[in-house]
Amino acid sequence: MPPKTPMDAEATALRALATTLGKPDLTQRFLDLTGIGTDELRRRVGEPSLLVALISFLEAHEPDLIAVAAEIGMTPDELVSARRILEGQEEE
Repeated sequence: MPPKTPMDAEATALRALATTLGKPDLTQRFLDLTGIGTDELRRRVGEPSLLVALISFLEAHEPDLIAVAAEIGMTPDELVSARRILEGQEEE
């Protein structure tokens, strides 16, 4: 089900984060490209800005976006919608 509220969007993004962190190569690329260290990641795990950064990272490489969205049972568009909601760009 697509996210409709900020709480839904946060839950979706957290699922995407957990899925990403379960893939060592993808995790390392995310950390390298964002400059976030593992300690900072642990501290900021629930912050909307980190969750937005994660989904934006996935959007930058479509195969990753498609794979993570599929693993969490969503379409890529629904995952992107979660980012927009977290950024306050989309209200449903």
